[in-house]
Amino acid sequence: MSSPIVHIDIHGGNEPAQHRFYAELFGWHVDAKGPGYALVRTPPGGPDGALVESEHAPGVVFGVAVDDLDAAVERAAALGGAVVMPPTDNGWVVKAQVTDPAGNRVTLIRSTPTDAS
Repeated sequence: MSSPIVHIDIHGGNEPAQHRFYAELFGWHVDAKGPGYALVRTPPGGPDGALVESEHAPGVVFGVAVDDLDAAVERAAALGGAVVMPPTDNGWVVKAQVTDPAGNRVTLIRSTPTDAS
């Protein structure tokens, strides 16, 4: 099974400049949700995401949908990655964050809701 990229987080400083850059260069809709965080809508078929203000090094983290989040986290670790954030329910999605062997972060997002009944 192939897992699609479903979300991107773009980290950087200077929040107003970041918002303007992505809105004006690509025509993405940037919706500020509070200090340091804005939702980003890309054209249909592209992943949506967020602009995240960060004092640390700028970077891009992509989110990949997986059917079995726990198994994907275990597999990432077995393949030489590291777990940065264990599976966590943030109220919108259940996700985890791992690094690849080179240290690049990847967010794993549960693609199917759990059965709460």
